[in-house]
Amino acid sequence: MEGMEITEIDVKDVRFPTSLKFDGSDAMHTDPDYSCAYVTIKTNRGIEGYGLTFTLGRGTEIVVLACKTISRLIVGTKVQDVFNGFASFWRKITSESQLRWGVTHLATAAVVNALWDLWARIEKKPLWRLLVDLTPEQLVSTIDFRYITDVITRQEAIEILKSQKSARASRTASLVENGLPAYTTQVGWMGYSDDKVRELCEKYQQLGFDTFKAKVGQNLEDDVRRCQVIRECIGDDKRLMLDANQVWEVEEAVEWMKSLARFKPTWIEEPTSPDDVLGHARIAKELRPLGIGVATGEMCANRVIFKQLLQARAIDYCQIDSARIGGVNEILAVYLMAKKLNVPVCPHAGGVGLCEMVQHLQMWDFVSLSGTTENRIIEYVDQQHEHFEDPVTIKNAHYMPPSVPGYSTKIKDASLTNYAYPEGKEWQRMFDIGIFPRPSAN
Repeated sequence: MEGMEITEIDVKDVRFPTSLKFDGSDAMHTDPDYSCAYVTIKTNRGIEGYGLTFTLGRGTEIVVLACKTISRLIVGTKVQDVFNGFASFWRKITSESQLRWGVTHLATAAVVNALWDLWARIEKKPLWRLLVDLTPEQLVSTIDFRYITDVITRQEAIEILKSQKSARASRTASLVENGLPAYTTQVGWMGYSDDKVRELCEKYQQLGFDTFKAKVGQNLEDDVRRCQVIRECIGDDKRLMLDANQVWEVEEAVEWMKSLARFKPTWIEEPTSPDDVLGHARIAKELRPLGIGVATGEMCANRVIFKQLLQARAIDYCQIDSARIGGVNEILAVYLMAKKLNVPVCPHAGGVGLCEMVQHLQMWDFVSLSGTTENRIIEYVDQQHEHFEDPVTIKNAHYMPPSVPGYSTKIKDASLTNYAYPEGKEWQRMFDIGIFPRPSAN
């Protein structure tokens, strides 16, 4: 690592036409084209790091531009300086006086994820293993504790990690043998017909899945019918979660879920605006007597909103997203707050590269922090994995730990050639035959 310098950062707009089959459709996002801003960090030693942040098609170009703007703060930096003072470096790029938050914070995730991938590749370890092997002091040194010390301090975080250290070897052995449990959302996209839902329920049960999620929120009558279809397919002994993707008012969420309570959902995900901490708290208070938890986090903008959701008992399940807040450093802070406040983390995944990334984070949590799979499960969606050089491995509905160095974020060259937007071969073909309109030159 000594003498290694970041010489160039390349950013690409990569999109996949998932809207053609309604893959990923929900009450809020009816026609998503799963996409990402894809970052490649190049060094003078030939080692590269790859990172991304997930998007839904239109507007990806804005995130790409933000990544390029952040890149100007990084090119020319010595790699050793980044990783030896990662928390300070993270604060530098998230608190630059003229460049803060919003889309910029989303772009930060792509760049920071690429830096962690680079670090793991330098150390020749998969990211989960790199995180596990860091001492408590080293790991905590990567986290910016500004704004969250009223919940957890740097020293508290170190002590929590030290208290789990003796169990890490046995937990690692268990992880390698058994993996971590997954649930599938593949059966529950809103645009799917009832027949397709039945077919997918059967398919995923045969693959060993016993936990399923369905999208709800557009029409109550349709939700009742679709939940009934899924329950008939999976029976009463398997878990069902519901996801409204932010479409309801607070009172509406409570009443809607009372109508769906008979299907015994484990949780309702994103019942209202992801920024409404008190609204989530009210919904959670009303639904707990019905045995329904509240889950949210995939659209949380930063660790501070997570802090407030946890403090207010507004969520029963904390859903970190590997590409939403500012990369691994900020996500580690959320895991530590959730640990202290005794809220299980169940990562959101399913978009481009999200499954590939969150598995590493949850595996670190299992080995170094929580030590349990009780009430902890990782979302799985069977899409876009074929585009990655090191895709997830699912065995009997469990994520098996990656062994290839890095954050599992490198997209195949052929996929970039075909799906970089708008110049990719597949996009040019679809423009030519009129499946999608060709973007204007402006």
